[in-house]
Amino acid sequence: MNFVEELKWRGMIHDIMPGTEDQFQKEMTSAYIGFDPTSDSLHIGSLVQIMILVHLQICGHKPIALVGGATGMVGDPSGKSEERNLLDEKTLNHNLSCVQNQLERFLDFDCGENSAEVVNNYDWFKEFNFLDFIRDIGKHVSVNYMMAKDSVKSRLETGMSFTEFSYQLVQGYDFYWLWKNKNCKVQLGGSDQWGNIVTGTELVRRKGGGKAFAVTTPLIKKADGGKFGKTESGNVWLDKTKTSPYKFYQFWLNSTDEDSKKYIKIFTLLSQTEIENLMDEHDKNPHLRILQKAIADEVTTRVHSKEDLQMAIKASNILFGKSTTEDLKSLDEETFLSVFEGVPQFEMKKQDLELGILDVVAEKTKIFGSKGEARRMIKSNAVSINKDKITEDVQLSENDLLNGKYILAQKGKKNYFLIIIS
Repeated sequence: MNFVEELKWRGMIHDIMPGTEDQFQKEMTSAYIGFDPTSDSLHIGSLVQIMILVHLQICGHKPIALVGGATGMVGDPSGKSEERNLLDEKTLNHNLSCVQNQLERFLDFDCGENSAEVVNNYDWFKEFNFLDFIRDIGKHVSVNYMMAKDSVKSRLETGMSFTEFSYQLVQGYDFYWLWKNKNCKVQLGGSDQWGNIVTGTELVRRKGGGKAFAVTTPLIKKADGGKFGKTESGNVWLDKTKTSPYKFYQFWLNSTDEDSKKYIKIFTLLSQTEIENLMDEHDKNPHLRILQKAIADEVTTRVHSKEDLQMAIKASNILFGKSTTEDLKSLDEETFLSVFEGVPQFEMKKQDLELGILDVVAEKTKIFGSKGEARRMIKSNAVSINKDKITEDVQLSENDLLNGKYILAQKGKKNYFLIIIS
């Protein structure tokens, strides 16, 4: 399988250095992408780069994921309007460990000569003192060359620290070190990284007398111009404690038709034929959201698990489809609370369960303004407890508690209320 051709039809190439495709065709090639550990989880913006490494390995090449223990202490100015906060060593090491664990979910680390590898640039920078660096590395790259980079030019008016200015040299040396010690000939990254990557190829040429290559991917934008991977509540993370599998699933499910046609190529491993067939089906019946479901299923399974996917689907059906009390009871507490985040909440004592249902929904919780209103809606079959329609004589008990402390009340089709029992 031709790696570059695979990326091209998926729309995953922005820039490519001449000779790169020939290099991949000539032999098994090691290529790397850097991930700076600015958080203890990667987000779906990083997923583009992860998928490139996955495709690289499927095509028979060797992926190297560099976690930036050293560069994480400096901060990359690319695409930034201001300098970011630097991390202390304890936080950095924690983030590194978490990021590495996430990367290991996607790549095969035991498949022979093209097994994936994770490296940490702190390992080669920790013994490198400042004077040695500016003498041995700095002399190979002119200030004029560094200032011509877009990531630098865009910041000159607002100000840029020497720390950030030096970042491209540090990243360039990463590439040189991997070329020299790991026979790594290609660096991959987002389009905002082109300047930093090219600095690395220059170092390989000037200091090592070798040849190295570069490939960058487009920065993913939503059809409406909004930033990909951002929601009202912030980033969509790969760590389920930061973004629940349900919310993760919903992100993909709620993407537009236009975005989905792009995402399905980038974020899934479905073949060109499979994707074209799905697109045809989707265009015939867009209301079925075939593309969105295919993406959500595959990406949620890959990032989390099949079990998490099933839980997310069940959770989605509770709000948006037909579901049962049993479905509700099968949700773990985290998913349950994620689904009903933001719905009105009421607290009630366990002994209050013995009261009649009218007292519960109209007196103890104020779901209804009066018992009369509650009675009328119950008689019209418009009130549910834990997804079951109720009558006026229903009696609540501890057996009705979800996860031992919740009751879900529903008024009409869309009005949910969470009763928390203490």
